[in-house]
Amino acid sequence: MGSTGPIKFQKQPMMRKMLYALTPILLFSIFAYGLRVIWLGFWVFLTAIFVEYLFERRKNKPVSEAVLVTAMLFLLSLPPSVPFWVAIIGIAFGVAFGKEVYGGFGRNVFNPAIVGRLFIYITFPLYMTSGWLKPSLFGLDAATSATPLQILRDEQSVDLLNLLLGWRAGAIGEAPVLLILLAAIYLIWTKTANWRLMVSTYGSAVLLTFLLDLFNVPKSLPTIPAMLSGSLLFITVFMVTEPITAPKKIKSMWIYGMIIGLSGVVIRTFSLFSEGWSFAILIGNMFAPLLDETIKDKKVKKPVKSVSNDASGKKVEA
Repeated sequence: MGSTGPIKFQKQPMMRKMLYALTPILLFSIFAYGLRVIWLGFWVFLTAIFVEYLFERRKNKPVSEAVLVTAMLFLLSLPPSVPFWVAIIGIAFGVAFGKEVYGGFGRNVFNPAIVGRLFIYITFPLYMTSGWLKPSLFGLDAATSATPLQILRDEQSVDLLNLLLGWRAGAIGEAPVLLILLAAIYLIWTKTANWRLMVSTYGSAVLLTFLLDLFNVPKSLPTIPAMLSGSLLFITVFMVTEPITAPKKIKSMWIYGMIIGLSGVVIRTFSLFSEGWSFAILIGNMFAPLLDETIKDKKVKKPVKSVSNDASGKKVEA
């Protein structure tokens, strides 16, 4: 274990790989929104580490590096202009009540970053649903702007190239589609995240969005821009695949991803909320233990080796 002053950290290679995957997205966010992202991140990381430290020191245990991932995910899910004090309250609540009350790392049922985000989303909705900024060079000419989903809901068109390049209003880290896709490849290649969770979540969301659009269901959104807008891709790659709250069995993973993908589209399309993915993840988290408990993967039978005697009487496997 390493230590930073009096605080000791538990080394977790898998969590470090997740941080490696998230770092380019953070750098892009600083380029797009300026130094405010750094200061916001400073308070979010400091609060997350301190809250976990307060709980873990009573048990004489180190702070997990997983809390750094929680802080990073929480930071990247926030609006760029959210007040510092709102972010501090959110991450403190998420770490304390989304993780530590269950016993700490490895025991939490819900994703702590999502718990914290939803808490301030419900408690301080004005700060979490307004003040979206259009990216500019280091935030120097940042101006408020509607998000692509808001534009689509008003039945206006959006620029697909800007969606791909991440040059549009939204949460701090949800926009750079290409960087998120590269992160997904890295996480799958290093076996940090399971591809089944990504495919089932994103695939089911695409399918339902396409069907709603095909049959011209009221409030439905055009498929391609809807799939590149909002936080769907971000949560698919980084939050659905979170190893503690996701199911462990293969069949369970497919169903879990479909629960999140389908419920997220339903909430996004028909509710008053412009996005439904945070709620969808918590719904999926609730079902994960049940899925692993009730669904059994088919066991692969190993071929039975036949045994015979050779001329000397010794047993030989065929």
